Amino acid sequence: MALANLRSVLRVRAFRRLYATRLLGQGADGLLQSALATFVLFSPERQPTAASVAGAFAVLFLPYSLIGPFAGVLLDRWRRRQVLVYANLIRAVIVIVVAIVVGQRHDGLSLAVVVLIVLGVGRFVLAGLSASLPHVVDGRLLITANALTPTSGTIAAAIGGLCGVGIRQVVGGGDTGSVVVLMCATAGYLLAATPMLSLARGRLGPDGTTVGDSARDVVRGFADGYLALRQHPIAGRAVLVVVVQRLVFGALTVIALLLTRNTLGANGDPDAALAQFALITAGAAMGALLGALVTPGQARKFGFVRWSVAILIQAAVVVPTGCFLAAYQAQIAPLVCAAFSLGFASQGIKVCSDTLVQLHVDDHFLGRVFALFDVAVNAALVAGVTIVAFSAPDSGIAPVVYIGVGIALGATAVVYRRYRVFA
Repeated sequence: MALANLRSVLRVRAFRRLYATRLLGQGADGLLQSALATFVLFSPERQPTAASVAGAFAVLFLPYSLIGPFAGVLLDRWRRRQVLVYANLIRAVIVIVVAIVVGQRHDGLSLAVVVLIVLGVGRFVLAGLSASLPHVVDGRLLITANALTPTSGTIAAAIGGLCGVGIRQVVGGGDTGSVVVLMCATAGYLLAATPMLSLARGRLGPDGTTVGDSARDVVRGFADGYLALRQHPIAGRAVLVVVVQRLVFGALTVIALLLTRNTLGANGDPDAALAQFALITAGAAMGALLGALVTPGQARKFGFVRWSVAILIQAAVVVPTGCFLAAYQAQIAPLVCAAFSLGFASQGIKVCSDTLVQLHVDDHFLGRVFALFDVAVNAALVAGVTIVAFSAPDSGIAPVVYIGVGIALGATAVVYRRYRVFA
């Protein structure tokens, strides 16, 4: 990422406001997810099973798919600045309800429902942030902005998750610790709404014609996003590559969780397992940071597709190797390296794909396209989680999965290169 371009982006006042909202909101997301993960998967009273792992991740990510079509159509109708203000305020209120449910030690349907609601509202926020970005930076700086904002958001979420783990330990752990972390997330969502208040209502779009918000219009908007990608195969293929990567990411997440919780943890100690999983998460976040730093320059030099292919190939080698070494030598370091490699590839590919979508799809379709994009990648993540959760042993030692991950990444690189476009 060229320092001059970075400085140019950060000089834009509206961009700084949008950037602050992303960082604060995704930091709060990390706190929320940390609290829920420790409550459901890392509590001494609750031993994780395939069903609990798949269920937890389904609750965390299915709202991204269920709400996506509605978010896209409405973001192309509603003032996006207003969405970013009110959605964060609504999330803050609902997380208080989540804290009450957790405080009463309910980990069944009641918890799932309120979490689905708060994450569903969050879908509007992330889709709105992506659709708003072209309104605050010009085309020359768009790739730098695409590298900086989602990567920083991912890192903010990881930092939030790590802070959640630390806060929970400081206040004594257990379900009470999870409640304290949830209240910190509430404060984060309130803060995330404030930077938008200084922007004009129409500053973030949408532009062009608007669409209705009836049920029929929602379905039509979903179809419009799909057709827009079909009409722009450069953008469509970029989205498919991210979908495959997210499938792999979901698979590796379950493997890491099972290995740390049931194989690598010190005598099954859930606190030790949680610390190891936090280390793996940090590795993935650092990989994402490096991917964001080097991708803009390398993409300009080699092209979006060639760079995406190169980082897919490195992940196809490093990720399964790290899993094998971690599983059969009972060491955490190779798994951290695998997470770093996949985080690097994930962020680099996402930066390239986001930029290709923004460059080739008309603005008044961007909300719908990004919502469809989010639906696809998060449904793929849940699919990867579910497949591995019900096919891998509880120990996480699953050589077939490791090999399958390498094949999926390598085959995607070959196909993307074969049907490449010079972009």
